[in-house]
Amino acid sequence: MRGCLVLAIGCLACAAMSAQEPTGEPLRYEIRLDTILKSWDGRYDWAQVWAGAIPGAGAVGKPLVIISTQKEDNKSDDFYLGVNTVTSGDLGQTWKGPVPHPELEPHQRPDETITGLCDFASGWHAATGKLLITGHTVEYANGRLAPEPYRRSTAYASFEPKTGAWTPWRQLEMPEGGTFYNSGSGMCQWIVEPDGTILLPVYYKPLSPDNKECYSATVLRCRFDGDRLAYVAHGTELSHDVPRGFCEPSLTKFRGTYYLTLRNDVRGYLATSANGQDFSEPKPWTFDDGAELGSYNTMQHWVTHSEGLFLVYTRRGANNDHVIRNRAPLFMAQVDPGKLCVIRATERILVPDRGASLGNFGVGTIDENETWVTVGECMYSPECEKRGADGSMFAARVLWTTPNRLAVHASPRLERQ
Repeated sequence: MRGCLVLAIGCLACAAMSAQEPTGEPLRYEIRLDTILKSWDGRYDWAQVWAGAIPGAGAVGKPLVIISTQKEDNKSDDFYLGVNTVTSGDLGQTWKGPVPHPELEPHQRPDETITGLCDFASGWHAATGKLLITGHTVEYANGRLAPEPYRRSTAYASFEPKTGAWTPWRQLEMPEGGTFYNSGSGMCQWIVEPDGTILLPVYYKPLSPDNKECYSATVLRCRFDGDRLAYVAHGTELSHDVPRGFCEPSLTKFRGTYYLTLRNDVRGYLATSANGQDFSEPKPWTFDDGAELGSYNTMQHWVTHSEGLFLVYTRRGANNDHVIRNRAPLFMAQVDPGKLCVIRATERILVPDRGASLGNFGVGTIDENETWVTVGECMYSPECEKRGADGSMFAARVLWTTPNRLAVHASPRLERQ
C-alpha cells in the first residue's frame, strides 16, 4: 500500500504537471442540445444519467448508445430505485425506454433493509466486447438512507451486445483491513489501457466510531475478464482535511499524461501522473487568469479529444445562486495541459440553467465525431418548475469539426455474428 499524500495548498506542482505543452488554438466544435425524455410526476426525476456506446451495434454500423439512469425519490434524501436503460441505435433520432432490469435492482433483506445501487458510469471494454458499468452501493432502512457508518463498496455489471443481457450486479472485492471499509466509484470516469487493464478511481474512508473521517481518493488498477472485475493494485492515496475530503474522482489520459479531477466541498482539485498510479500533489482548479474556477461540492468530468482536453463543470458566479450549490448551468471549457488551468475564453454552456440542479452528469465518447454530456434535471424544490425545469433528460451533443482519433483507437468496430 502506498503512503498517504496530504494536501498542502502552497506546494508547487511536480514535474509531471508541466510535461504537456499548450494545445495552441482552441479546438472547434458545435453543441446540439437534445431532449431525450421528460418525466416529472411531482416526486420522481431521472438522475445519474450516463451514456455508453457500443461500436457498430446500432443501425447501419452506427453505435448502440445505452444510457444508464435511475429514478430519484425527491421525498427521501438520496433514495434511488433500480438502474434503468434508455437506448438508441440511430444516434438519438429515436429512443427506447426507460427499461428496468431485474439484474440491476437493489437487494432487499428479510429485515426490510436494502442494499441499493447508484452513481453508475459506463464505458466500452473492447478487449472483452462488453459494456461495463461501475458505481457504488448504498444502504437504506425504513425508506431512507441508513445511518452511517455502514459498509460501502464499488458495484459493477456488464452488458453482452450479442445476447442483449446484463450480468447481475456484483461488489468489487478490496484488500482486507479497514482502509476501504467505505469505498466506491460513484460517478467516477475510468479509462481502459491498451492491454485491457482498467484504471478505476475510487473514494474511501475507514470505519470510525464518529464517522468524521474525510474521504481520500486513489486509482485502482483492475482486471476485467468480461464477467468479473478484480482489484490488482492501487496508487497514491490523496487526502485533504477540509470536509469531506476528496470525493468523486474522475480520470482521463491525454497525450501520455493522466489527469485526475477531484470533488471537495470548498473547491475542485486536479492531480496528474505519468503512469496512472503515482499522482502529484493536488492543486485547486483555476482559470488561466489565476481566478478560482468556482466549482465546489459537486463533480467535474473530462471530455477528451485527440487534439484537446476539456473540463465539464458547474460553478459559482453565473447569476445562479438560486440553484442548489450553483449546479446549473453546465459548462465546458478547454484545459491548458501545460499550465493546468481552464481557458476562460473557451467556456461555453452545454445545458442551460432552468432552476434545476445539473450536478449528476455523465460524459460518453459516442464515436469519432461526437461526445455526449448527459444529465437529468433534478427537481429538488418547487422553484425548479417556476423557472422552467420540467424534469427533462438532456444529451448535449458535442459535434467535433476534427475527428477524435482516440475514439477510433479506443472503440474498434464490434464484430457481428
